[in-house]
Amino acid sequence: MKPRRWTTAGAAVASSLGVITLTGAVPAHAQDAAPAYVALGDSYSSGLGAGDYGDSGDCKRSSKAYSQQWAAANSPASFDFTACSGAVTDDVLANQLGPLNASTGLVSISIGGNDAGFADTMQACVLQGESVCLEKIEEAKSYVTGTLPGKLDSVYNAISERAPSAKVVVLGYPHIYKLNGDCSVGISEESRAAINSAADLIDDTIAKRAADHGFAFGDVRGAFTGHEICSGDSWLHSVTVPIGESYHPTEAGQSSGYLPVMEQNA
Repeated sequence: MKPRRWTTAGAAVASSLGVITLTGAVPAHAQDAAPAYVALGDSYSSGLGAGDYGDSGDCKRSSKAYSQQWAAANSPASFDFTACSGAVTDDVLANQLGPLNASTGLVSISIGGNDAGFADTMQACVLQGESVCLEKIEEAKSYVTGTLPGKLDSVYNAISERAPSAKVVVLGYPHIYKLNGDCSVGISEESRAAINSAADLIDDTIAKRAADHGFAFGDVRGAFTGHEICSGDSWLHSVTVPIGESYHPTEAGQSSGYLPVMEQNA
């Protein structure tokens, strides 16, 4: 993967003063460098499901998370990884914003799924049947349209206040299921379609709030197309043991789904 090239003040000054080598190349010490990077968010950003969580405890910060891979490829001036499995918007505000400051140049975040009750909804769909599943999805959608925008605004405002010069990349969520796929057991097709519809609603809501704050939105639905559960080549776990990794990206989902979208938007 080709690392992103970043324009720095030093490189610009060197060029304007003609401080270049005889071949016209900028000296190695003045070449572009990636800015200070802070990775915030929930389990889709912490890397739950990708394994190798080190000593991160319940936050399940994986060395294979897209942010870790981006930092390894681009060598930012500094890298802080505060994303945490299970996080809701209030957790980001209370626990994750410490590393942000005026020198932060890049921030990534996925948040909102837990606020909308994603985990509880999926559990209901698996254990309690179609009617309960569809009811829980409608409850989640009501929350997304009525309450989530204000919650997102609070987080996005706080990021802008603490890191006013940062480019902010807001990552969305994939469709969980390939419809009419190769799953012969599990929840009903109507439940799968409803879950995907809820993912569309939350992504569209996040994209709108991100745009209104001047942030980039990284839509991962296209990247995961053909790699949903029931696709035969899934980058998402189905029901797992331990249960917490269920419906989260695998290592391939982080490296081939989320990472390219991060690269495109950073």
